[in-house]
This record gives sequence, structure tokens and C-alpha cells, in this order.
Amino acid sequence: MWPGYSKNRRPKRADAQVADVLRGVSSQRLFAFVDMLAFPRHYVAERKSNDRARDLLLKLLRNFGYTPALQGSYDNIIVTSGGFDGGPHLLLGAHYDSVPGTPGADDNASAVAVCLECARLLKENAVGPTMIVFFNREEDGLLGSREFVDHLAARPAWAVGEAHIFEMVGFCTHAPGSQKMPPGLPGLIAPTVGDFLALLANGRSNAVAEELLRLAASYIPQCPVVALKLYLGVEKRLAHLNRSDHAPFWEAGIPAVMWTDTSEFRNPHYHLGSDTPETLDFDFVSQVTKLALARAVSR
Repeated sequence: MWPGYSKNRRPKRADAQVADVLRGVSSQRLFAFVDMLAFPRHYVAERKSNDRARDLLLKLLRNFGYTPALQGSYDNIIVTSGGFDGGPHLLLGAHYDSVPGTPGADDNASAVAVCLECARLLKENAVGPTMIVFFNREEDGLLGSREFVDHLAARPAWAVGEAHIFEMVGFCTHAPGSQKMPPGLPGLIAPTVGDFLALLANGRSNAVAEELLRLAASYIPQCPVVALKLYLGVEKRLAHLNRSDHAPFWEAGIPAVMWTDTSEFRNPHYHLGSDTPETLDFDFVSQVTKLALARAVSR
């Protein structure tokens, strides 16, 4: 079911430390991050460009003061604020590859930008333990995130308490009728205007989504946030709800929430060459970033 907008939740008392960190979010910087990555970068079809995206991210993270690690066969990129020994970690993750032939500004540079801005501000404000992961090969059957989750079992220091996976978080429109719904969800009462952030959670992560709704009411009250909370393992019967990097975490029993602008159910540029930075709303991306930081700082 859809519990509703964040404005219908009782706000948490605003915390001065959280508010101070959130003031550092820059929509101009978020645009620059998306613009930096807005070129076709599929792992197989555009391998050199995929390597270029990896190297740009590594350089930027080093400039933030991190020592990034490459993990797995497909160059997942991992950094932590506060080191690996402070877990269990709150994980912020996004895939950095694109489908062939598209700049992938929303899919998925918008999400990468959120994670980069969070990484920058978490480091500047010495907030931990937070793990930021940039997955590769999401567009090839979630290969990077599956390998990462498989790797966790052998690395107790990398324990993940909850994962937040960002999948297209930049497209916002106020046009009537602009929001469609995924098939197979009968009786779903949901907004018809595509101006909200959607959270997708399951039985292990519904409580996390509910906490995000309360945080949103306190820290981003002008941005509608809606949670689709799944129960009784229904996600196993709805394949289209398992198309992003949250799915391997769900399968491993790790609480995970997928954050999204709902992709093709709102964005007409989905998987097209027109998925460019100019089509995105960076005030909206800023609100998503603030909510992610609020969770990381207040946890």
C-alpha cells in the first residue's frame, strides 16, 4: 500500500547538527556531477567510457579525502566515512553504468550525484559509519551489486545495517496526469502528478521507510515523499519491483530501500539519447540529497 505523503507524518524535532550538514547541499554541484558523467558508459558496448566514468569517480572521491577501493570483477567503487571498523554501516549506493547509447543523466548519474554530494558532506562533517558504493553493471542483470552482496558474507567488517539504493532521482514534473503506475498493483491509490520521491521497501525495510517519511516531514517538507511498502514477500511475485540494485540486498535479508523518481512511469527520456542533464530538476535532486543526509547523520 501507499501510506501517503511525508507531510502527513508527524515531523521529528529538527536537530541542529543535521540542519547544519544539510545547508551544505549545492544544486549547482549536483548539476556538475551529473554533467560530468553524462556520456554513454555501458560496461560492454562502451567499455572505454565505462572505465573513464570509473576513473572520474575515483579521482573525485580522492579529492574529497577518501581512499576508494575497487571491489569485484566489475569495478564497484567503495568508500566509507569513519573507516570499515565502525559498522554495521548505513549504505548509500547507486550504479554508474548506463544503457548503450544514452547519456544516462537520470539513469543513473542523478543517483550517483546524490551519493557524491553525500560523500563530500559526510567527510567534511566527520559523519560515520556510512558506506558509499558505486555499483557497475546494473544494466546487465545487477551483476555488480550481486557480486558485492555475495562478498559481504566473507567480510564481517563490511556489515550493512541498512542499504539505501538510488535509482533515477532527478526527473520531476508538475503536469497533471504525468505519473503512471507499475502494472500488477491493483487498488493502488497513488499520486497522478510526477513531483514526488518514491521509496520502495519490503518487510525487512518498511520501518526504515517509515522513518524516512518522518525525516522528510522535518527536513524537506516542500518535497512530497511517498512509500510503497510491501508485505508478506509480495515482491517475489512482482518482477518489475526487483529491477535495481536493492534486489540483491532483499534476497540476502538485508534491509534495503530503493529511492526513485519512478523511471519510465514518469520520465519520457528513459533509456533514450535525450536523457540529458537539462531535462532534470536539480532542486528536486537537492531535496533527495538532504533526506539521505538526514538519515545518515541522525541514525
